[in-house]
Amino acid sequence: MTDFHHIYAEEAAAYDAMVACEDYQGNLWTTLHALCPLDGLNVVEMGAGTGRITLYAAPLVDRIMAFDLSPKMLAIAQEKLRAGGFDHALTMVADNAALPVKARTADVVIAGWSLGHSCGWFPGEWRDVVGAALSEMERVLKPGGSVIIIETLGTGTSAPQPPTENLAAFYRLLESVYGFRRSVVPTDYRFESPEAAAERTRFFFGSELADRLLKDKRTILPEWTGVWHKQIP
Repeated sequence: MTDFHHIYAEEAAAYDAMVACEDYQGNLWTTLHALCPLDGLNVVEMGAGTGRITLYAAPLVDRIMAFDLSPKMLAIAQEKLRAGGFDHALTMVADNAALPVKARTADVVIAGWSLGHSCGWFPGEWRDVVGAALSEMERVLKPGGSVIIIETLGTGTSAPQPPTENLAAFYRLLESVYGFRRSVVPTDYRFESPEAAAERTRFFFGSELADRLLKDKRTILPEWTGVWHKQIP
């Protein structure tokens, strides 16, 4: 079983190299812009990781505050932001349920591939953990602000499907209880060779998938992403 705690704490560079190959067609960015244009807004980001969403938002927003529990992941994000000259982007270590942000100051809160891990890390308590994060999102949002949650809908599959039952339950909760609307986006990975595909994915998705990429000589790895969006009154 993949130890995501270890990966996010200690293998930030490998993670960044892998996700750099995802969504080679740019479908996620097109979807995000259609759902919620970020131009001139104040944005708070949960689970920023190595800055994938942060770097998308930085050229558009007035300000972005990006938080994560992993200092090593944030160090990579900060270096990218510094290289891009994005002085209005702040990174800081913080928990999703306790952000160092004043109430009602953000136009948009984004959580990318973050809340879903609660389903695996806290299998008996994930609903409470997710609920606390969602409450924190609402706390920092201005009236009329938007929440965007991004999560996986499957890797290496021909159709979108939550990888675990707990994730499926989480997604149903977002839609039926919290009133989010879901968009399904193909965000396939593209690697320079089958060997590179196997090398970059093995630590994260496991040997079975990596070996299949090698055997089938594939450079494209299908990925499905869900984007949940809600405007707070």
